[in-house]
Amino acid sequence: MKACFLAALSTLLITPLAASESVMFCERPLMAQQVAENTWMVEGLKEELSSNNCGHIGNQAFIVTPNGVILIDSGSSPAFGEALKTLIAQYTSQPVRWVLNTHHHPDHFFGNAAFGEAQHLTLASTRALMSRDREALIDNVERLTGRTLERSHIALPDVVEAGELMLESYPLTLFALGGHSGGDLVIMDDSTGVLFLGDMGFYQRAAATAHTPGLHQWQEELNELRTLDAKIAIPGHGPSAHPDTIIDQTAGYLAWLDQHLSAVASEGLGANHALAVEIPGAFSALALAEYELTRSIMQLYPRYEARLLWDTPP
Repeated sequence: MKACFLAALSTLLITPLAASESVMFCERPLMAQQVAENTWMVEGLKEELSSNNCGHIGNQAFIVTPNGVILIDSGSSPAFGEALKTLIAQYTSQPVRWVLNTHHHPDHFFGNAAFGEAQHLTLASTRALMSRDREALIDNVERLTGRTLERSHIALPDVVEAGELMLESYPLTLFALGGHSGGDLVIMDDSTGVLFLGDMGFYQRAAATAHTPGLHQWQEELNELRTLDAKIAIPGHGPSAHPDTIIDQTAGYLAWLDQHLSAVASEGLGANHALAVEIPGAFSALALAEYELTRSIMQLYPRYEARLLWDTPP
């Protein structure tokens, strides 16, 4: 059955439609980069949420299939989602029929409202986190971007399970992980070899660790993803690259961060001492390196101190 599908797909000619003008969002052009056959990504800015970028900091990707478009993550607002919809329409006349959200952070699912006719899907663990944190996340996005969000439009997706997912005749393989946020959907498209990492992978940008259940778990799950036969990966933030390149950089940064926090805590020193560190050259050039290090220390360091007192994992 899969062979028949691939044969049919190979004969499907999908070419970009004529673009009459650039698609703009927050006074900047949105651009789609083709990463594989019938597959594009829209790269977010390597910045934090702000009024200057209107929240366009995370990546989105879309797959054009014979029966409709599969969108992976939708951006940080309904307004961005509308701009994204216009951009996608320049590459295909097919409608967006499915939206898959990789995790519960707002720059990855607040744009769902622009795709009201589509089916929205995510893991049960991710949906629970969305439900728990939605109001606080809306408050934070509004505060940082200066833009008001229609709260009633930020709806929750339906639940999908890990394993093979068939969207009409298009197969995807879903993996239920949790190292980054507690509920992380990773998607493999075996027909093209594209691995959609969500925020399990950061590339050329320091990893955000606010909701990680533990750096050790994150690293273990990255090692599991190394075994997949992927040709190219799309991270949640940063450009696409070979999967090993993205996973190596993310895992290397997490290993250094874990070692640094463990060393400072083992000396009985406080968080200020953890902050007084020179970031290694391999990671100092990453976008937001100092910013994310500061956030990670403030959020994670108490766990490392607790481990020394009560022998609990960080």
